[in-house]
This record gives sequence, structure tokens and C-alpha cells, in this order.
Amino acid sequence: MPKEFPRSRRIGEQIQRELSDIIRLDLKDPRVGMITITDVEVSQDHAHARIFFTLLGDAARIKESGEALQHAAGFLRSQLAHRIKLRTVPQLQFKYDVSVERGMRLSRLIDAAVATDSEHSGDK
Repeated sequence: MPKEFPRSRRIGEQIQRELSDIIRLDLKDPRVGMITITDVEVSQDHAHARIFFTLLGDAARIKESGEALQHAAGFLRSQLAHRIKLRTVPQLQFKYDVSVERGMRLSRLIDAAVATDSEHSGDK
């Protein structure tokens, strides 16, 4: 596990808040729907930021939104530069966050297992 850098973490949290606002209010691309920024990982030298996002939809919609976000990365970066005072604003790379989807799937499996277990225990 990489060493945690508190300044990088704080910068990531600030980028997450600002990007959420910028995407919601200023980004006019119709391919980017109702996305949620779930996490931002900033490199130790603050030159790169990996932005994780989620949205509801099928694989084609997710791919289309990811491409639209990557296409708008320059605009988003320039908007960040106006809002956050950093020597260098990191390059933005967008990644779909599968952890939320995986968590929902596991939750459904657990619910199904509990329901099956309660049905079998009711027979006795």
C-alpha cells in the first residue's frame, strides 16, 4: 500500500468538491449525465489526478460518459485553475469506479442468501 500523503489527500478532496460543481453547473456536454465523483487520487508530485466517477446506466452509457469527461479534461482543468490556487493544476484522468456497482451486487447476493436461509429455517 502506498504511503499516504496528507497534502495530496487534501488537494484530492478539494478537486473532488470543485469538479462536482463544475461538471454540474458549467459542463454542457449532453453525453455527461448525472455522474458522481466518488474519489480523486493525486500523485505525490501533484502533476496527475485520477478521478473516479459513477453513474447509472449500461456499459455503452458509461463508456460514452467517460470519453466525454476525458474530452472535456482541458476545460475542467482550466476551470479548476480559476478555483484552486496551486502552482500546477494536475492533469486529469477519468476512470469509472466499479466499487459501487460491486458493492450493490454483493448486497443483493447477501440479501438473496438471507432470504433463502430464512425460508429454509421456516420449514423446520
